[in-house]
Amino acid sequence: MKLSDAVQGPGADVPIEERWAQFYRHGPYALLGLATLTAGVVADEFMSRAEMYAAGVLVVAALVLQRWWAVTAPGTADGGPAGHVYIALRTVLAFALTWLNPLFAIYAVLGYFDSGQLLPGRRAYAGLLFTAVTMAGSQSGGLPPKSTTQWFLFGGLYVLNASLCLLFAGLGVREAERAKERLATIQALEDANARLEQALEENAGLHAQLLVQAREAGVADERRRLAAEIHDTIAQGLAGIITQLQAVTSTDDPALAGKHLARASALARHSLGEARRSVQNLAPAALEHASLPQALEAAVAEWSEQTGVLARFTVTGTQEPLHEEVAATLLRIAGESLANAAKHAHATRAGVTLSYMGDEVTLDIRDDGRGFDPLALPPRSGTGGFGLDGMRARAERIAGTVAVESEPGRGTAVSARVPLVRHG
Repeated sequence: MKLSDAVQGPGADVPIEERWAQFYRHGPYALLGLATLTAGVVADEFMSRAEMYAAGVLVVAALVLQRWWAVTAPGTADGGPAGHVYIALRTVLAFALTWLNPLFAIYAVLGYFDSGQLLPGRRAYAGLLFTAVTMAGSQSGGLPPKSTTQWFLFGGLYVLNASLCLLFAGLGVREAERAKERLATIQALEDANARLEQALEENAGLHAQLLVQAREAGVADERRRLAAEIHDTIAQGLAGIITQLQAVTSTDDPALAGKHLARASALARHSLGEARRSVQNLAPAALEHASLPQALEAAVAEWSEQTGVLARFTVTGTQEPLHEEVAATLLRIAGESLANAAKHAHATRAGVTLSYMGDEVTLDIRDDGRGFDPLALPPRSGTGGFGLDGMRARAERIAGTVAVESEPGRGTAVSARVPLVRHG
């Protein structure tokens, strides 16, 4: 609960502003009555009979003035010109009553409470200082001072009253300014909170949109991965099986035919296993119990045996264990390049080089086949042409690149460069 909203203790549900409003409405009557009663008790010591009659008239005038103000402009806010007239007349009446009897200062003390409310700017200080004159006169023994000592006492009390009221008035002004600053800060925070809530709502919408886009991108990426895996496993395996079966139909030697059938069967089993691993996004089986250089050497040897093309594998640099994704990518790129060489190049020799070069690994596959023009490749169709795109896509997934150099009649060189990410 804010301190400005309620006070503690009995009646804590009544706001302070309402209590002050009650004081400004009823306080003047109470203080005037108390001052009149107190002054009447000791009237013989301070006033003559004529002064008593004058005081009675002034008390009635103060009551009429207070009633007029209650009807005209009730409350504690600045009452405008009517408020200026009210406080000026009341201050004069209080001064005159205190002149007649110093105990009427009980009524004059009201000037300390509402001068800052009803008088604008510097006029509020004038009201406070005039009230200080009345209070100092009462405290020094009455007005006017009747001796030099009383004059000195009046002067000292006036300085004290004026200093105190100006001090507290200044503190009140600064407190009011701080209150305005706090209100401005609170308003700014509320505006900022409103903007933040709006931004959060907008971000929620953007977040939902990004989730949809990310989901779609993930689906598309998974489709591309599966397409590449199918091409590198099932398609290549089926191509090898067809080659072996064609060799069976073209020979009359039962032993040679059995050899080709055994190869076709082994290719079928291997392709089936690789297809299952591709669907589960697992590393190739060749990397389960072997390092990348060992898997590449075995793949090159098997390819050479199947195609009859002389092939050589070389490793340069200091070998390091690679992350599974990096090793699988390079192995797939090597397999696709060799498959393309067997299918299109009609090469007599081929070479595969794996190079460890500090912060990257390169894989170079070269052949002396018939070559082609890389700039004149036909667009990819449903029956072929996926290999180069698949190799580039695989390399890009791990921040790598694939470059192809070839000329008709001068062979082909495929170079893949990927970051060297160590195992684990």
